[in-house]
Amino acid sequence: MTAAPTDRASRAPARIPSALKAALPSWITARVLVTTALGIARLLVDRGRVDDPLARVTVSQGLLAWDGSFYADIARSGYAALPREALRFFPLTPMLGRAVGWIGVGPRIGVAIVANAAALAAGALLWTLVRREGFGADAARRSVWLLALMPAAFVLVLGYAEAVFLACAIGVFIAARDKRWLIAALLGVLAGLSRPAGFVVAVPIAIEAARSLSTTRPSEVVRRVLAVLAPFAGTGLFLWWVDGQFGDALLPFRVQTRANLKGSFTNPVASVSHAMHGLFHGHIGTGLHIPWMVVAASLVVVCFRRLPASYGWFALITLASAVTSHNLDSFERYALSAFPLVIAVALIADRTWLERSVLTVSAVAMTAYATLAFLHVYVP
Repeated sequence: MTAAPTDRASRAPARIPSALKAALPSWITARVLVTTALGIARLLVDRGRVDDPLARVTVSQGLLAWDGSFYADIARSGYAALPREALRFFPLTPMLGRAVGWIGVGPRIGVAIVANAAALAAGALLWTLVRREGFGADAARRSVWLLALMPAAFVLVLGYAEAVFLACAIGVFIAARDKRWLIAALLGVLAGLSRPAGFVVAVPIAIEAARSLSTTRPSEVVRRVLAVLAPFAGTGLFLWWVDGQFGDALLPFRVQTRANLKGSFTNPVASVSHAMHGLFHGHIGTGLHIPWMVVAASLVVVCFRRLPASYGWFALITLASAVTSHNLDSFERYALSAFPLVIAVALIADRTWLERSVLTVSAVAMTAYATLAFLHVYVP
């Protein structure tokens, strides 16, 4: 069954100050844990306990490590000054980082500020969305804490685009569920500009737009269609610009599917089979994705059973896109974008002892993953 009240009077009020107040404690906690992880990694490197020279580089980059360095460099120098590999990083986050940099902090620090501000906004919006769907304050609070402390959620502290995409995607759900199609369209364009797979938010918009379509006025039908097309328009804008600058509109996707990056599109069964083979033949890093895949697949079922259809389909398609590449590195980060899974966990962990256990284990795991990422052992 789904728990989604249809009349506005039955929805809990979701004022912005209340939402931010609900999101702030988990947001602060996540940053304390990631800072701790960075400190541990720095200590290990400085004391010579880690020989990998890349670990020293990653630690020195701090919150702009891994993909964060690309977003920061794009914000500072633009795509033309960087290798073509940079084109796989979509422009919204570096554009916002450059804009924030104008206040005097510079575009690189601006990217980190944007990512962390977006993470706070995503938490507040998630609290608003869960309350809007008729669930209690406890479920909303658990959802916010889980989003902040999921094992892969340390990337929401780094200069990555995930936080910006999540804020846009959750906002899309709120707007579409409330039939505010122009807002959904605007956020859809931004989502399409944020990540290579940002256009996937068109799926939940289309599902919500199809409701009671036969009795909808023509003017609203137009708004619904615009909202559905908006995420593709956002992606298309960037590809159109790339075509004008580099002569190949699909270059961002061609770069993304190189063997040394995400890899070519692959039958998901083959990808999972490859990971399972690694689990039993000494390739632990690859094999460790398997347990998370099992957990994620189980939570998709919960989404379909406990949430409106748009949530389940969004989670399913987001996960499907994460397992259609030969290289499953960063699966956990891609799965984090399927935020309905977080709501599903929050609905399951509705007993005090279970909630505390899940949050504790998740926080410890996030700190460990962050430490390994700063030591260049784990690929975020």
